[in-house]
Amino acid sequence: MKRINSILAVAMMAILFTATSCNKEKEVVDISTKSNLEMNFTGLEDLGSDYAYEGWLIVDGAPVSAGIFTVNEAGIPSASSFEMDIATLENATAYVLTIEPSPDNDPAPSKVHILAGDFNGNTSTLGVDHPSAIATDFKASTGKYILATPTDGGGMDNEESGVWWLDPAAGPGPGLSIPALPEGWEYEGWAVINGVPVSTGKFTMASGNDDFSGFSGTSAGPAFPGEDFLMNAPSGLTFPTDLTGATVVISVEPKPDNSPAPFLLKPLVSAVPSGAMTHSALDMTNNAEATNPTGTITR
Repeated sequence: MKRINSILAVAMMAILFTATSCNKEKEVVDISTKSNLEMNFTGLEDLGSDYAYEGWLIVDGAPVSAGIFTVNEAGIPSASSFEMDIATLENATAYVLTIEPSPDNDPAPSKVHILAGDFNGNTSTLGVDHPSAIATDFKASTGKYILATPTDGGGMDNEESGVWWLDPAAGPGPGLSIPALPEGWEYEGWAVINGVPVSTGKFTMASGNDDFSGFSGTSAGPAFPGEDFLMNAPSGLTFPTDLTGATVVISVEPKPDNSPAPFLLKPLVSAVPSGAMTHSALDMTNNAEATNPTGTITR
């Protein structure tokens, strides 16, 4: 009888030990310090091999990296979620998306903030107009331009071969009404000629010359953004040209910029009408709604 009782006691202890061990294992599995940050973006583009996107959570006023990803030619991000510490996720007040060099040796965010949003509960809705992004959505921007070639030494033979963002009726005055940009961004003018985007130069203000005149003639141009396409044509194009039927664009570019094409932000565009009069103001269309990227972050 004693032997039976001893066997029963040992068996009960084994059962109790097994149950306790299972409970401890269950506790280890359930008590996790990690959770996923889910991302959904629309309108981002491929940055090439030299740059990547990086997300940042703002925790106690300081940025914490929330993952680096790229976007392919179809606009699909290389990642849609990142594992983060639960405490970091819970204490984050905002999310900011930046453009960073790749590889990047600087642990701090770059100055090129493209999207941002505050958390409302567990969701952050991102826009370019957030103060921690570009601080404007460009939807109030307007533009006028003329066709003219003021740098050709007074000749009037190629007036359809130049575009200048000025308004002759204003004195002349600025043809663009555009917001000031934060550090890390600048405007760029373009003429898309036979499908080829050709830069007219970069600038930060609607008045004053832009930073490029490599296609213009020898005379001084007006103190506004613009370009005459008279010489040094890129491969595949011939200058002078005729811009009627072409498209002119004002884009917003990251700085530094590694692409020979307009960036995804193109707030002002115009198809130059056939038969457009030279030296007369032509209106641009606001395109911001169609080109502003957006995003949603869920923790």
